Amino acid sequence: MADTDPTGPVLDRDEVDRALARLGAEHEAIETSLLALQDHAGRRLLEGAQLTGLTEERWKSTEASITLLWIYFDAYTDALRTARDIRSRRRWSSREDLVELTELLRGESVTVAGSAAATANAPILHGGHPGRLSERYSLAALVDRMNELYAASLDMVVAADAVWSALPARIDLLAAELQRTSRLAHSVGVRPGEHPAGDDLERITRTLTKLREQVVSDPLAFWKPAEGSSAPGGGKPDTTVYDREARALEDVRREIDAVLTVRQDAEKRIVRLRDVLSRADRTLAEARTARGEVLAKIAATEVPVVSGPPTALQEQLSTAAEYRRHAQWHRLSPLLESLEQKAEDELLRARESLTAVTAPLAVRAELRGRLDAYKAKVARHGLAEDPLLVERYEKARRMLWSAPCDLRAAEQAVLRYQQAASEQLGGAPRVPGQGGPDDRRGPDA
Repeated sequence: MADTDPTGPVLDRDEVDRALARLGAEHEAIETSLLALQDHAGRRLLEGAQLTGLTEERWKSTEASITLLWIYFDAYTDALRTARDIRSRRRWSSREDLVELTELLRGESVTVAGSAAATANAPILHGGHPGRLSERYSLAALVDRMNELYAASLDMVVAADAVWSALPARIDLLAAELQRTSRLAHSVGVRPGEHPAGDDLERITRTLTKLREQVVSDPLAFWKPAEGSSAPGGGKPDTTVYDREARALEDVRREIDAVLTVRQDAEKRIVRLRDVLSRADRTLAEARTARGEVLAKIAATEVPVVSGPPTALQEQLSTAAEYRRHAQWHRLSPLLESLEQKAEDELLRARESLTAVTAPLAVRAELRGRLDAYKAKVARHGLAEDPLLVERYEKARRMLWSAPCDLRAAEQAVLRYQQAASEQLGGAPRVPGQGGPDDRRGPDA
């Protein structure tokens, strides 16, 4: 094969036929891709949409790229047709034909002309020259140029279509759920300006309305390209705002459910609250009565003061009943929760007060039981008439059954009787709290 510049050696007939077959296959693949892009649902939507922002800017460039693609494809088609015509002149191509085919298939033999309007917004890729109305390409370079433009165009179309396919429908479903929740909230008194959940519903409504408008007009603003991916359409829709509002609506829905539960159970809960507060009042009254008894019967003892019932809780309970009568469930819900905890705390305080007030009486009763238990034990051993034991028993008994009773002196008297009884019975004297736990269950335990 002879040499020819700048395309290199002249192709022989077999090389020409193989090159034409390869170029024909490429032509068919490119045509199929371009037709698929032309019929792509995303492209048709972009053509008819009122675009803004990033999508509007990208679509202008993409439209110009698609126009150039068809211009390049037509030039490619014409060059391929010319090459096929030259090859079909003769069964055995002459050297002049082979030189011409070599120049056509390998050299920059394709001139692409385009108007300024068609190329103004097209991207400049890999060796393109801005401002020129025509370019010369080899067939291989023209294929590379078409591949680059096609990939960029398809990436933009697929991204916009993916966002439009994913977000508006989900936003509409969430908006429908928002309307149902708003109607339910209104029925239980949860309204903007009156309840935080009502304000949240109003804010979510505004956000979803604005979000849908932005998604429809500027879908690429909600597209997250995949990191490290060069494939067209690599990425996913950005649902950050949608997900945040969906979570906010779910929080509001749970709060509305809580208010509905209040509406269903309000009467029972108010009755239960009245019962708890009533028990607390009765317990405090019992503690006040017991305190008077303790002061009369027990001497030298500090008895805690018993406070009266808290009027604030009764006032809040009346307010809760008023909320229920006027169906103000959104106000009743937090009030009932607070009252229930306070009522339980008040009942516990009343019981602790009663326990603290009656503690001296419990001590006196325990000492009486211990004294009688040791007397019974002494009697079983035939020592009931022992003068020392009788004396100490009577002394302890007078102290415990007299009013007011000096608990400290009475406890010492019981201990002395217990010590004497232990000595008479032959056992070592034992003082409670020393040498082991104090057994207050009686001598036979």
